Amino acid sequence: MAKENSQQLRQLIAQQAARMMAEDGISDFAYAKKKAGRQFDTLDNGILPSNAEIEEELKLYNTLFLSDEQPENLVILRKSALFTMQLLERFNPHLTGAVLDGTAGLGAETHIHLFADSLKDVEMFLLNQDIPFETNEKSYRVMNDGKRDKKGSNRKKVPVFSLEMASGVIKLSVFEVDEIRVATKRAVDGSNAERADIHALIALINDGTPYPQHI
Repeated sequence: MAKENSQQLRQLIAQQAARMMAEDGISDFAYAKKKAGRQFDTLDNGILPSNAEIEEELKLYNTLFLSDEQPENLVILRKSALFTMQLLERFNPHLTGAVLDGTAGLGAETHIHLFADSLKDVEMFLLNQDIPFETNEKSYRVMNDGKRDKKGSNRKKVPVFSLEMASGVIKLSVFEVDEIRVATKRAVDGSNAERADIHALIALINDGTPYPQHI
């Protein structure tokens, strides 16, 4: 009975985390998981759901409760990403993350990878275009040289420009040019994250597929 109750609690936490990601613009699985866990008075790692379980609940939530809003919002986010990528075409932009894989909730961030000879080149381009931005950095798991974490991957900190667009926040992670060959890892399951260039994104928008099978 205790095991059954733990499994029920695990599912409830996954469902609550998925709801927050779908409705509240939360994009970090770990944050959503812990916040949902606190609402059920547990932070026991043995009970907290996996990221993959939350992603499945997120897809289900979008289908059941946001069947109109989420697909429409997804198209808006993808078109906004396309506009931004076309503007930044010289930096070989690639869309990645929830806006690409179709799980993006309402108010979700859009993540675009740029590949530039110099970070300064991107900064000067944004300044010359009068595009306001904030700077930060993001830690990625990659299969490359660097500090190895407990899961056998490597960590790489990448500079990020955050843009406030009408559709929401767009985050531009700036990699070195030759790092286009280096795959970043999905937070959900550690698999290689998909990336879509401008042509692939145009095809995806025209196809109208929420959850692409592959890019």
